[in-house]
Amino acid sequence: MPTVLITGASRGIGRATALRLADAGWDVLAGVRREQDGEALASSHARITPVVLDITNADHIARVAAEVTQLDALVNNAGFAQLGPMEGIPLEVLREQLEVNFFGHVAVTQALLPRLRESRGRVVFTSSLSGRIATPLTGPYNASKFALEGAADALRMELKPWGIRVALVEPAQIATDIWGNADEDFDAAMAAMTPEAQELYAGHAAGFRKSIPLSQKLAAPAESVAKAIEKALTSRHPRARYVVGAFPKAQAAMTGASPTPAVDAILRKMTGVPRKL
Repeated sequence: MPTVLITGASRGIGRATALRLADAGWDVLAGVRREQDGEALASSHARITPVVLDITNADHIARVAAEVTQLDALVNNAGFAQLGPMEGIPLEVLREQLEVNFFGHVAVTQALLPRLRESRGRVVFTSSLSGRIATPLTGPYNASKFALEGAADALRMELKPWGIRVALVEPAQIATDIWGNADEDFDAAMAAMTPEAQELYAGHAAGFRKSIPLSQKLAAPAESVAKAIEKALTSRHPRARYVVGAFPKAQAAMTGASPTPAVDAILRKMTGVPRKL
């Protein structure tokens, strides 16, 4: 049976993907940061084996790379969303966002490519529509996903001679902790900024808070992303990108076909950016 390693498998998209692939006959190595999360996941399916893996920890990555003897697919899924205006985000917070959502995935991929080369396997990155369309007050997350998309595109071309396929899965709002805790996370991000930045962006923040309930309402189930990931892993001719959901597909098409000033105006209005200050 094929073997897949999934990072960030303790909850949300990663957990849904682990369960879906295990049901389909895959042997799943489920990357989790805490042993107790792994135990809970392993008890849910006999084909799931938990692996303690913080993708920002070089020792964890080296250990997993040394212990894995067979690998047919890698799903780079771990991540989080840092919210807030770019001007006010402390640089150490921005670095952490890139460290998890970009550098961690590159590090894991580099370490496991020797095994994937042996199997002529596949790499799937859980990206986001936010890796193609930036929105106000999500700049750190956008930056991390834009970087991930560029790296994945390069890898797709570079690895083709070895028969290794690379795909991106691009959901929009998904019913996971990112949107479930959006109010609290946004308030914490604003509180971490200087008083001056908080005052400057008070109007932006008020508008953004009003937009959160709509995003939560639009959030699709994590299983829809898991389905797309399975398709990227099993299709005979996988696509470079899988946009998840009808509304995100329409949004991507509209953005690509519309003038930038028009798109900017729509996104500013949707996220509550003040017209003038």
